Amino acid sequence: MRLISEKGVEALSITALARALGLNRATVYYHFADRESLLEAVSTWSSQQIVQGFTASRPQPERIDLIARFVLENPDLVKLWIENFIAPGDIRENYPKWDEFIAANKATLSDSGIDVEVYCTMLLTSAIIGPRVFRNSVRPDLDDETVIERFRTEHQRTLRRDGLLRV
Repeated sequence: MRLISEKGVEALSITALARALGLNRATVYYHFADRESLLEAVSTWSSQQIVQGFTASRPQPERIDLIARFVLENPDLVKLWIENFIAPGDIRENYPKWDEFIAANKATLSDSGIDVEVYCTMLLTSAIIGPRVFRNSVRPDLDDETVIERFRTEHQRTLRRDGLLRV
C-alpha cells in the first residue's frame, strides 16, 4: 500500500513490489500471478477498508471518520477503487455489502418517497469522493483532521434530517 501511496497505481508492478519488500520476484509471483492479480488484491483490500465504514459494528460517527480518513490518507488506492466502482458490472463485486446497505436504509426510508438505491449511491459516492474534492480543490489549506470533522458534522446533519442518524 505504501508503494501505491507514494508512487501511484501506475508504478505498481511485481518487480517494484519485490524491490520495495526486499524479496526476489519469484516470491512475489508465488502469491500473485501477474500485475492484474496484484491490482485485484489491492482493490479487494481497499474495498474491505471502505466497507468497514458502512457496517453497523462501530458507532456511526467513528465509521464516518474512518471512511474520510482512509480516503484522505490513501488517494491512489481510493482512485483505483473508484475506477472499479464506476466500471460496468454488478456493484456487489466491488461493494459486497450493497444489499445490506440498501435493506438497512429501506427500512427507515420506505415511507418517505425516497428512491433508496439512488439515495444510497449518493451517500456512498459523497463519502468516498467528497473529502478528497473538498481538501484538494475547495480548502487545500485545511489539515486532514479538520476536513474529517467537517465531513462528520455534515454527514450527521444529513442523516439526522433523513431519520438515519445512529448515535
